[in-house]
Amino acid sequence: MKKLATFALMTFLATSAFAHSRVDTTMPENGAVITEAPTEISFNFAADIRLTRVDMLHQDDPSVQLDLGDQTSFGRVFTLPLEGMGVGTYRIEWRGLGSDGHAMQGEFSFTVE
Repeated sequence: MKKLATFALMTFLATSAFAHSRVDTTMPENGAVITEAPTEISFNFAADIRLTRVDMLHQDDPSVQLDLGDQTSFGRVFTLPLEGMGVGTYRIEWRGLGSDGHAMQGEFSFTVE
């Protein structure tokens, strides 16, 4: 009985892990130091996701919600326009739904010198 319970738990955890997409790459890369603010950012996910919200935080400025435009369906690659705010650290926070309906979120940051 103990082996059956362990197997069921391991199967559930493995399935849950694969159900959630992760960000494979971002542009600019997470932690990058660049010389000029980009005009757009992009996300490449490992599996389909539907972005529901993306916010940009810059230094002490208030958070700015980025325009998702027509990128509201499920996909793996998203590119969003970005209005640069000069030098400093930018943090991009995203939220979305996996194709299984689970809510997901994450963030990445980069610095403009």
